[in-house]
Amino acid sequence: MGKMDLSFQPRLMSAPEAAAYLATSQTVLRSLPIPRKVQGARRVYDRLDLDAYAASLAYEGEVDEVQAWDKRISG
Repeated sequence: MGKMDLSFQPRLMSAPEAAAYLATSQTVLRSLPIPRKVQGARRVYDRLDLDAYAASLAYEGEVDEVQAWDKRISG
């Protein structure tokens, strides 16, 4: 049985699929704090965990603004 052309994003993804989903490399993906699930002998990424990680990232400028605010209030 060959690979099917899916019209939806699968819930569980291999490292290459998860890396592509997050638009990053497999090396970077493996260094991120994203848990993997066990599916038989395979280690897979859950799309919901990938989405949660992406949602937790700061928007451009937010990190700088938070750091600047921390400096102002800490004196």
